[in-house]
Amino acid sequence: MIRAPRLIAAILVAGAAGHAAAYPLVVVDARGSQLRPGARVDSAAPLSLKAGERVVLVGPDGRVNTVQGPHNGPPAAAGGPVQNPRLALAALIATRNDRASTVGAVRSGALAATLPSPWLIDVSRPGERCIRDDAPPVWWRPAATDAASFVVYPVDRSWRADFQWKPGQDSITAPALIRLDSAKMIVIKTGTQERAIRLNIIPAGIDDPAVLVAWMLEKACVQQADALMRKIEADLAAPLAQPAP
Repeated sequence: MIRAPRLIAAILVAGAAGHAAAYPLVVVDARGSQLRPGARVDSAAPLSLKAGERVVLVGPDGRVNTVQGPHNGPPAAAGGPVQNPRLALAALIATRNDRASTVGAVRSGALAATLPSPWLIDVSRPGERCIRDDAPPVWWRPAATDAASFVVYPVDRSWRADFQWKPGQDSITAPALIRLDSAKMIVIKTGTQERAIRLNIIPAGIDDPAVLVAWMLEKACVQQADALMRKIEADLAAPLAQPAP
């Protein structure tokens, strides 16, 4: 969980580093390269890619840049230190709208139910979801009224897990025994209806708010990105805690 003081501090610290020439870029996706998602590269350090290789990078302000091989030199500008957190948030919102337009509002979840937390997995619709590598998935339903059951299984049906909603219950944390690291695509079955959900795992240690939003948008987890941006906006609007006398 990103607590409010830490959330604001993460954004403001990035702003304080505005004088630095180099800044860290986080790898969101890589094809053919030895880099792995979650790895960090220096914006001023040479990046060598062969023909056919590709790396998607996100900067501390949430801007995403794709570097295609052949390439030998510093990564192209992929976002710099955050000078103004509100401007960075506005840029992320613009990216969100572009992403929803490109992927499709329905498919990306831009028109889906409002999530109370960015780390909930909406089981009421198919599509892309983002989860942390170091936290169990939390299933969520928008209409928590009646008791109901649902089943989770991978596309190869090598295992299954049964869950039961209680009346009024809207979230269930999956037990640790469910291994989703090798099942990127799962199926949620409620009654006779099946919904395919692709899980995009965010490596542990990625906690910069703007980077997380950009990661979610890159993976088309727009519903979750919306929830995280609402949290960022609320935390920016809240007055900073006054120091103790």
